[in-house]
Amino acid sequence: MTEVAKGGLSLSGLTKNFGNFVAVDNVDLEIRRGEFLTLLGPSGSGKTTLLMMIAGFLDISAGDILLDGTSIREVPADKRNFGMVFQGYALFPHMTVRQNVGYALDVRGRPKAEIKARVDEMLDLVQLQDFGHRKPGQLSGGQQQRVALARALSFAPPVLLLDEPLGALDKKLRIEVQAQLKEIHRRVGTTFIYVTHDQEEALSMSDRIVIMQNGRVEQLGTPTELYERPRTRFAAGFLGKSNFLIEGGATYTLRPEKIDLAPKGHINGAARLTGTIRSITYLGSMRKYMINVEGRDDIEVDVDSWRNPHELNEGQQVDLGWSDQAAVKLDED
Repeated sequence: MTEVAKGGLSLSGLTKNFGNFVAVDNVDLEIRRGEFLTLLGPSGSGKTTLLMMIAGFLDISAGDILLDGTSIREVPADKRNFGMVFQGYALFPHMTVRQNVGYALDVRGRPKAEIKARVDEMLDLVQLQDFGHRKPGQLSGGQQQRVALARALSFAPPVLLLDEPLGALDKKLRIEVQAQLKEIHRRVGTTFIYVTHDQEEALSMSDRIVIMQNGRVEQLGTPTELYERPRTRFAAGFLGKSNFLIEGGATYTLRPEKIDLAPKGHINGAARLTGTIRSITYLGSMRKYMINVEGRDDIEVDVDSWRNPHELNEGQQVDLGWSDQAAVKLDED
């Protein structure tokens, strides 16, 4: 499937104030053509406000947005020609799937033959070729979301904005639709800007992730970069699980799965710390151990169940070890 090679966005000093409250604070961001960029952060971090400014639904207090080098700050939302997918689907219940998907083309006055061909193409893209005659109420949540995606892509927008689109789905279905969404992005090549608070979702789909806090960009990078080399305590703690260790006046982050655990005196190499198992939680594929270490916060250690070589019990003394590369020094927040 071939789409026009547009969709590069440049955000410069982008700011949004609601009275005295600064929701988005001087954000600079380059969004590459055709990439899958995720805005990730907790509630109130500014990610949805940022998306709504890009969409044109919120006025900009300061700064500018360039689309392929041209300012769109004063361009109204309906003239930006961006696609939009919401959590609530926003499908027309009285229309069939085909009518929903073709709606944006119909209101643009496209010829009927062109609309039919494009709807066929979109239904093939989202694997709903046999559901065109159905109404939204006859579809599952995942199918409805795919219809909404097909409708948003039907007019070949340069940018597709997705605001928590999988939030209404259960976990199993979310994982399935994540894989479908990533494949659709690969096929169409459209710039996707995706908002979520779900860390696993961001890690599994994104080319790059923007971690946001208090209206600002906390850190930007690929999923691997952000997980393996977080720069701040907030980034390390929000994206995945982390232990925080203070050594020599500096703070280090240490992922739970990167720690070796063994009965006291039985660890390979030198033990870094010795503690007592406070609790063990069995999670199927892994066991989570909370280790009480005197003078420190409890340390979490995650061990794959299948490779757990030791029979460990609550109250047992254990040694903890890790490689020098496993602990990452953080910048000061």
